[in-house]
Amino acid sequence: MTPMATEGVDPRTSAPPAGSARRAIVGRLSWGLADQAASSLTNFAVGIYVARSLGLAAFGAFSLAWVTYGVVLSVSRGLATDPLVVRFSGVSDVSWRGAVARSSGTALGVGAAIGAVCLVVGSALGGPVGTAFACLGVMLPGLLLQDAWRYAFFAAGTGRKAFVNDLVWGVALVPAMVVAARVGSVAAFVLAWGASATVAAAYGCLQSGIRPRSSGAREWLREHRDLGYRYLVENVSNSGAGQLRAYGLGAIVGVSAVGVVRGAELLLGPFLALLMGLSLVTVAEAARVLRRSPHRLGTFCLLLGGGQAAAALLWGTALLLMPDRAGELVLGGVWHSASELIVPATLGVAGAGLGTGAAAGLRALGAARRSLRSQLFASTCYVGGGLGGAAVAGTIGSAWGVAAATVCGSAVWWLHLRSALRRHRQDSVPEVRTT
Repeated sequence: MTPMATEGVDPRTSAPPAGSARRAIVGRLSWGLADQAASSLTNFAVGIYVARSLGLAAFGAFSLAWVTYGVVLSVSRGLATDPLVVRFSGVSDVSWRGAVARSSGTALGVGAAIGAVCLVVGSALGGPVGTAFACLGVMLPGLLLQDAWRYAFFAAGTGRKAFVNDLVWGVALVPAMVVAARVGSVAAFVLAWGASATVAAAYGCLQSGIRPRSSGAREWLREHRDLGYRYLVENVSNSGAGQLRAYGLGAIVGVSAVGVVRGAELLLGPFLALLMGLSLVTVAEAARVLRRSPHRLGTFCLLLGGGQAAAALLWGTALLLMPDRAGELVLGGVWHSASELIVPATLGVAGAGLGTGAAAGLRALGAARRSLRSQLFASTCYVGGGLGGAAVAGTIGSAWGVAAATVCGSAVWWLHLRSALRRHRQDSVPEVRTT
């Protein structure tokens, strides 16, 4: 682990008793799970509401905008909030507040810059897809700032504030979705989703008492370029792989196939949302475990990844037992096509969940090179499996290709973590000098 990864922490400070430390971890993870549950419910409700309100093709257009948001979110996290979590988890309040002002300002700047590009591209494309992209561009600053507050609160160990912020988003989303349903267009739903997030982003300023400092973005990027740019490539390769698969699937099979895949993802929504925001809690906790009990990091990561994989398998089993009437109530006409993808989609999420445990460990160790190599390999497999499967067997083939790719990618993550842990132990052994 690099020296900066422990900025603001005195390594000589004695660790707290094991029992109290364990209770503190459980408490922070509990708030993390509660926050992810709120986020999952929000994402799930949006997807279900849009799927039932729009046709399959229009839902596919909305899904393309959603996937694009995921890529932009990855850019923001890589440059702004991932370095914050790694280097400012558990530091002094003064250090944290200064870092948060600059990191949130960076996130806001990323949203404004990429939002302008989306607006131009969407206007040029036209049609439902172009309109969705243009509206997404307008909403990106608020969406990214809201996410930045969540990272900031978990870095400070105050997950309760992140949970409350997501609840505010969910409450604001209700009237926004009602208005969007009356309009009945893709653009209305994108605007409603983004506007409610902007409300939560504004509330985050009140919660923290911090105003984002966009003027500090250049300083933030310069100070953390050793992590930020590697995390940028890593995150974008992850979400970009999903975007390439969606675009390729639409070109090979049709835009409706994108809606089918999105419908299957909605059925597994709680776990996909958990994976998407995993670093909110786990990287910060893995960094704390590394500082206090380095020998327990491997076990912590294994329990984390194994628990998520097991939970995903249980959820997938429950979906297989769900009657068609209940499925139609949830997804409407999308259900019959999406239900055929439950098995491969579940295996894919379980494989990804197992890999996130190793990813958290590599992030905590500051092993940016190893995590980047792992992610590039996993993303390449994801795109190759998804598009190769689509070319061979359509939508179902794409789903099975992605499932195989995530399992292979997870294996590589764990191989790199094992090597990084071995290296860390070797570096920690004091050098013995002979006279």
